[in-house]
Amino acid sequence: MERGFSGFNAHVDRLARLVVDYCLGLREGDEVLVSFSLEAVDLARAIAFRAIDRGAYPHLRLTLEDVNEYFHRFAPRSVLERVSPIEEYTMERVDALVSIIGPRHSKPLAGVDPERLALRTSASRRLTEIFMRRDGEGSLRWTVTAYPTPSMAQEAGMTPLEMEYFVYRALKLHEEDPVEAWRRQAESQEAVRRILSRASELRVVGENTDITFRVEGRTWINDDGRKNMPGGEVFSAPHEDGVDGEIYFEFPLVWRGVELRGVRLRFRRGEVVEASAEVGGEVLQRLLKVDDGARRLGELAFGLNYDIQRHTKIVLFDEKIGGTMHMALGAAYPATGGTNKSSIHVDIVKDLRRNAKVYADGDLIFEDGRFLVETA
Repeated sequence: MERGFSGFNAHVDRLARLVVDYCLGLREGDEVLVSFSLEAVDLARAIAFRAIDRGAYPHLRLTLEDVNEYFHRFAPRSVLERVSPIEEYTMERVDALVSIIGPRHSKPLAGVDPERLALRTSASRRLTEIFMRRDGEGSLRWTVTAYPTPSMAQEAGMTPLEMEYFVYRALKLHEEDPVEAWRRQAESQEAVRRILSRASELRVVGENTDITFRVEGRTWINDDGRKNMPGGEVFSAPHEDGVDGEIYFEFPLVWRGVELRGVRLRFRRGEVVEASAEVGGEVLQRLLKVDDGARRLGELAFGLNYDIQRHTKIVLFDEKIGGTMHMALGAAYPATGGTNKSSIHVDIVKDLRRNAKVYADGDLIFEDGRFLVETA
């Protein structure tokens, strides 16, 4: 057998190479942790093989959804509130993290008491803070990617083959040279990043939406696929007290497997002062009470991956839909200059492809799904 043999289909092998070489740039001596579900074992194995080829040391962490559900349903409060020192040590010491989204069931925690979900989320704040700190200082390389599964297809209203095609196209694995394709994506997004970096205030106007974000002095980051695969966004964090107005989200919010639809938020001086949902309103209120930072924004971003055009209920893809924006309740990435702290970072996607405008300091920069510069 030749060195580097995988035995996997071409798309899985190409994705493993993209993760190891492009997203993480693994090198000799790196400790890399790969988290995956049983459904995604082929991709985890391919990534481990490629990591070994680069002289890195892979650690594989299998997540079983029924065990996770049992934990959240029945663990004693003392266990639910505990953060293992082993988890803390791992988060402090690994050089690289890979998280593979590939669920067997799309909503394994949907029936769990929201109070218990919120309790566990709050208890995990220490891990979130370590992750955010290391990301900000550049000592941790990480990426999140996806492996198509039947449950993902069902959730998105696709057949398994349609989902596979959708995922691999979103990842640009259909391109002759995926790495070069992502470099071109990064170049097109850089023009947007420059425009946004000059802005002091952004105003978004759309369906049931008129909201402003104060962003002067904040760092806008070009997501070129290294930390998310697929990538395809430009993001930052608004000032913690600099969000005012109201916003309506056409796309559902999924938190801990619970789907919330028709979410409306009203902000005053950066804080959510009114919140409602057509479906899941009680869960929304619990989410906002997780901790003090849950009512403020940790991220503001624009989706620029025009290879993604349909909503899937999988935020890794939905937040990149070309012509959308999203914002995250909770923790900010320190690299953006944001200072909001929380145990959550929950993304909600707003469709801006019809009857929507974005203004930077009063000047129109975006209309109906496109920035007024070439982005694709």
